[in-house]
Amino acid sequence: MESTLKGLRDGESVLDLSPRSTVSGGVEDIYGEDRATEDQLVTPWTFSVASGYSLLRDPQYNKGLAFTEKERDAHYLRGLLPPTVSTQQLQGKKLMNSIRQYEVPLQKYVAMMDLQARISTHYIIKIARCFGFATQERNERLFYKLLIDNVEELLPVVYTPTVGEACQKYGSIFRRPQGLYISLKEKGKILEVLKNWPERSIQVIVVTDGERILGLGDLGCQGMGIPVGKLALYTALGGVRPSACLPITIDVGTNNEQLLNDEFYIGLRQRRATGQEYYELLHEFMTAVKQNYGEKVLVQFEDFANRNAFELLAKYGTTHLVFNDDIQGTASVVLAGVVAALKLTGGTLAEHTFLFLGAGEAGTGIAELIALEMSKQTKTPIEESRKKIWLVDSKGLIVSSRKNSLQHFKKPWAHEHETVSSLLEAVKVIKPTVLIGSSGVGRTFTKEVIEAMASNNDKPLIMALSNPTSQSECTAEEAYQWSEGRAIFASGSPFDPIEYKGKVYASGQANNAYIFPGFGLGLVISGAIRVHDDMLLAASEALAKQVSEENYKKGLIYPPFSNIRKISANIAASVAAKAYELGLATRLPRPQNLVKNAESCMYTPVYRNYR
Repeated sequence: MESTLKGLRDGESVLDLSPRSTVSGGVEDIYGEDRATEDQLVTPWTFSVASGYSLLRDPQYNKGLAFTEKERDAHYLRGLLPPTVSTQQLQGKKLMNSIRQYEVPLQKYVAMMDLQARISTHYIIKIARCFGFATQERNERLFYKLLIDNVEELLPVVYTPTVGEACQKYGSIFRRPQGLYISLKEKGKILEVLKNWPERSIQVIVVTDGERILGLGDLGCQGMGIPVGKLALYTALGGVRPSACLPITIDVGTNNEQLLNDEFYIGLRQRRATGQEYYELLHEFMTAVKQNYGEKVLVQFEDFANRNAFELLAKYGTTHLVFNDDIQGTASVVLAGVVAALKLTGGTLAEHTFLFLGAGEAGTGIAELIALEMSKQTKTPIEESRKKIWLVDSKGLIVSSRKNSLQHFKKPWAHEHETVSSLLEAVKVIKPTVLIGSSGVGRTFTKEVIEAMASNNDKPLIMALSNPTSQSECTAEEAYQWSEGRAIFASGSPFDPIEYKGKVYASGQANNAYIFPGFGLGLVISGAIRVHDDMLLAASEALAKQVSEENYKKGLIYPPFSNIRKISANIAASVAAKAYELGLATRLPRPQNLVKNAESCMYTPVYRNYR
């Protein structure tokens, strides 16, 4: 269902909310979107004389200078554009030149978000006029074309690390809504609020309550930058169409005093709701989502505090299609790196010993998935596999003598051992072969810690996963220098190649963007109704297989992001295959070639020709 935007002769835009069929000229795919290719003709709406201006202002259909001579005549664009006719490729080159002029990453982020304009593309002009938002040129397809063609350069701009600063300053840079805001004010009316979003065929929702944004803490309502950024990657990297994506922020207040006293803060000015009040709002939200969009809509929880993240995943994992990227996505991408690294370190997964700094949702989620894979490979109970994995939290090594005071998600990792108070001491007594940081605290992998790892291992695997860059447990340069060039290193945020003693070291990035776009696509194309741990293992194995011999020669344990669409298609196929195997897929019959099926379903942002 779409609304038809009609232009009046006086230039005023009005909205016709009557339903109409899919845009003509294309073949409807599983998403309900026209599949028009570059040389097919589609008509975005019924035009009258003044609607050419509206066409230029709708980011879903705008092509700027790429409108052809025939299109300019047919759609009243004469005089509204300079006489030259450009191409999407040339437009992309021009915009990238402009973006590269900015020295501050946040300026690049704002420029990209201005181009995207991801709110109700059919309503953008009306909303802009009502609320005074700027109506500069917005071009959705060009945004995604830029991101796809320049993914390694722009990924750090639209997502971590720059998105962290964007969230911190979201109130100051806010220009127009890019998703739904559901606050305590909407309690009892959440279904009605969901229906305010004009797109009806939603496939993926990314939702946050803003309490634990990256390693930056409670950013309240300003955490919206995370769902917006994640869903941009769902489209660019995983091929889920933009109109099927819905970013949502649940605003229950914030405990961040700085934000509460900030005159530009855009959220509720109150302390966070907790307990029954909090969970009643979340339950109403989850119930409304299923009622409005059906049971095949994927709800991805993002940056919830530990106590709520585990509770929500456990409660709704059996009734909804839910996925927590911090727990499950991080675990899957790290497991893929560990599996790939075995070709460099040698040995099987079960022959390695793991030590984590950080025992929150990311750390315990990674540990559990590694234990599951180890158990699967050795055909032993998972309890035995867990004994190869040790965790350190703020109070030291998690051991059995602390069990009574531990949170429930830490208890499986409380092994028999004497008390150990520091990470360095734990490295010395546990002698891990793999050191993984998920603490959210920067520079905790000290020189002494790295040197201890290097003294115990010929090729220590060191993964400093905390984001943004300022919170990374160590830098790539520190890992290579302090290990005398022997470490295999990967991080959550990107680092430039490092030269050490005449050799250049390129470190890998254990970025969740390797996993969640393809994982979500696999759920969508299979019509899955639940997420199963075996799907996460399948995604990890599929990613590890994409690492080439050339990558290994450079010391990399992840493939380059330049191949991410191919990587996502292979992950989607593996996840879909597992969904069919487990009887959780509803899209029947099962396609014979799931990789080709995934590729054929991926959104491509090339311009369409209008007749």
